[in-house]
Amino acid sequence: MHNEDICKQFYGVKDVYEGFDVMSLSARVNEVLDKMLSLQEKLESTVQQFEKTKDLAKTNVSMLEYKRLIQDEVIQPLYNAHISLRQIRLPRVENGTTNEEPLINTFVTEEIRKYITPKENRVGKKNIYGSEKIYNSIGHACVSLKKELQVYMDYDIGSFCKDDWNVAQGLMINGCDPLPRRRCLTRASKLYQKPYPINESLWRIPDGRNVRWSNYMCRNFECLSSKNPKRGYSKCIGCFEMDKEKLKWVTNTSVATDFLIKDVLSVKPGEIRIGLDFGIGTGTFAARMREHNVTIVTTALNLGAPFNEMIALRGLIPLYVTLNQRLPFFDNTMDLIHTTGFMDGWIDLQLMDFILFDWDRILRPGGLLWVDRFFCNRNDLDDYMYMFLQFRYKKHKWAISPKSKDEVFLSALLEKPPRSL
Repeated sequence: MHNEDICKQFYGVKDVYEGFDVMSLSARVNEVLDKMLSLQEKLESTVQQFEKTKDLAKTNVSMLEYKRLIQDEVIQPLYNAHISLRQIRLPRVENGTTNEEPLINTFVTEEIRKYITPKENRVGKKNIYGSEKIYNSIGHACVSLKKELQVYMDYDIGSFCKDDWNVAQGLMINGCDPLPRRRCLTRASKLYQKPYPINESLWRIPDGRNVRWSNYMCRNFECLSSKNPKRGYSKCIGCFEMDKEKLKWVTNTSVATDFLIKDVLSVKPGEIRIGLDFGIGTGTFAARMREHNVTIVTTALNLGAPFNEMIALRGLIPLYVTLNQRLPFFDNTMDLIHTTGFMDGWIDLQLMDFILFDWDRILRPGGLLWVDRFFCNRNDLDDYMYMFLQFRYKKHKWAISPKSKDEVFLSALLEKPPRSL
């Protein structure tokens, strides 16, 4: 039959391609074809050179050079094209339709392909989750960051990883999150020392020998001082100076948007036990809450300085996550969520909406949301106020104060209502 509509009616194009990434397969086949074409052009060029010199014995080309030519210009390109063809996964036909593992033909690096290939349980049994296979997940933006991800996943299995945590963080920030796991050994500082005991570590600058400084502008904690214009970071200036950090949340100020920890905890005496500090800092909020027997997990990214290392060396818990990621906590489990210094007036309203709904998900009924010195342009204040008020939380504290001529601070203490449905 030559009528295309009749063919589609009988053979069902939709069924043929369902569950199969045709574009990725096409791209991979084209890569192989390009390699073969390049090889063909090189061989044709070489033959033309031979044609010009009919008598090979009279040329100055040695047998060693001929051997090298064959190895480098013929055998290796053919091998690469052969491996590329072997790596292409064709769809399996199951119950009359095609089935292909997601993204398998998108990447060339074999370690990524092994990682994203589902791992079937041994002996055909179901696992503890009740499924027959395990899918390792990666962020969807990894596809658009294919080149960078393949560089990150190019390593020798079992050997030491490259000192490339900054590459991993760049991938995460740009949406390749979660990253695939790697099978190489993480590097640590060659001079790593035993951490200070917990009764000292909370309010003492850690030993700088415990940090790998190669990807920072500074090479020690003293260099991170707010007085140094070449410290390498601009957020949370002064966070690495303990004399300034000790004053936060415990010292009265004349600014209405500065809430004290003791006043916040008095709203729910004895009820606040665990919580999340979502912001940028060195763990001082968690350290102060620890003095009140409250366990706080602190989110952190190493934005120009070793924030994660600093938090951990103080004896606190850093959570290495970006704004892109759903928080790894179950529903209705947190007593408190505190946020400051990170999510401010730069943030897109729709992105903020998704984040706030995720916070609402993990905050338990009766739990507290502490918005601490959120700042934005004065003209945008109504939009951001709506974002916080849309959940109909009970207001315990609400304050607005000027930050500059055009900007304002907003602080609020809000209680999640019960939703027993």
